[in-house]
Amino acid sequence: MQQDRSKLLGTMPMTKLVPKVSIPIMFSMLIQALYNIVDSIFVSRFDPNGLTAVSLAMPFQMLMIALSTGMGTGINSLLSRRLGERNPEGARRGAWNGLLIEVLGSVLFILFGLFLAGQTMGLVVSENLANKESIFSMGTSYLTIVTAASTGLFVAIFFERMLQATGNSVLSMVTQLCGAVTNIILDPIMIFGLLGCPRMGVSGAAVATVIGQFVSAIIGFTLNQKKNPELRLMRKDAIINRHDLSGIVSVGLPSTVMASIGSVMNIGMNAILSGFAQSNAALNVMSVYFKLQSFIFMPVFGLSNGIIAIIAYNYGAKIKERVYSCIKVALVWACVIMLVGTFVFMVFPGQLMSIFESEAEAEITAQMTDIGMVAMRIISSSFLLAAVGIILSTVFQAVGRGTYSMIISICRQLLILLPVAWLIARLTGDVKAVWWCFPTAELFALVLCIFFYNRCNKQMLSKL
Repeated sequence: MQQDRSKLLGTMPMTKLVPKVSIPIMFSMLIQALYNIVDSIFVSRFDPNGLTAVSLAMPFQMLMIALSTGMGTGINSLLSRRLGERNPEGARRGAWNGLLIEVLGSVLFILFGLFLAGQTMGLVVSENLANKESIFSMGTSYLTIVTAASTGLFVAIFFERMLQATGNSVLSMVTQLCGAVTNIILDPIMIFGLLGCPRMGVSGAAVATVIGQFVSAIIGFTLNQKKNPELRLMRKDAIINRHDLSGIVSVGLPSTVMASIGSVMNIGMNAILSGFAQSNAALNVMSVYFKLQSFIFMPVFGLSNGIIAIIAYNYGAKIKERVYSCIKVALVWACVIMLVGTFVFMVFPGQLMSIFESEAEAEITAQMTDIGMVAMRIISSSFLLAAVGIILSTVFQAVGRGTYSMIISICRQLLILLPVAWLIARLTGDVKAVWWCFPTAELFALVLCIFFYNRCNKQMLSKL
């Protein structure tokens, strides 16, 4: 008889449980980050204007990812709490309602891709950009493909969260890994036209992305049905339940808003950077930075995804000591990861930027390196602050207080970061100074995060 894996969340020592659950997710997210970097490298080598096009399309692609992963967080939190309450039937019923929410989300973006992708790109391609017609064409093609074929992404995220909810993060890792590896393999083939494939350029990168997502979805479904008996989907549990839907949305919507705010921030930063004479280079630096920093942040987000199940389970089981222990262990892991990232970005910014050099546009490449080295060092000074904020925000989501995380994200990225960036740009006229908006916003967010944690602890955790 297969062991009830979710029981490990309530019994295993936390110093062993946190890495056991989180490391496979961290590893799979590292692979995902590597794919993102490789994708940008291939696109930049194909055409630097293609990198600019993808950079401008990225915030809208991030909105799609924000909705799928945000609702996935709500699903994970609900299912883990139900399992902690010894209610597997309720968990399986909640899973069906989670699948319904993810499918509806994909329909929304399919309609966007079919009817609004071109108009959307027209709004963000600035008149100041060189080769704006080519950038518009490539950006529209990329955005149309990744959104109109978004079902694979939404379904893949759903099954990953199903596996994570029972602590089965190794299988979740396999699901993500297969999709990412598929993507990495197909990228050069479709972008450059290798092995008899037509030369598709930026569109090839988009097609490779959606194929990888569908592969991940298929494997996730198979593994969940065969290896995850506690949450195996069965037709008898397929009942639409208002309470389940609201339970998922109450956590998932704030999480979605948090991630969506990142897209709004990207759009705002792109608008601010487009006002400089070196706009093409500055926009590319912004894109390259987010690709590179994902290699540091993705493991922390993997850790975050892992501890949601642990904290939610033990909160549902009313085991206060294990909740506190999980928070402490996760903070140590997150801070160590971010310290390593800070060292790399501070010491090797030039080497990081050189990965994206293109001989086709030597002037833009030189400007990118010059601006990027400064940006990497300034922004990475706030990595340690971000580590603490991410873990504490995860605690809020795990115990059903995702609104706190949403407020923090709104303040960090909209009320602080963008106004500070705009003000610095107006006062200095120096694109290199604009990057100080990131540490400023992160410091403010940490103070707010600690305030909300103290409130959450007093009202909820300490009373378990």
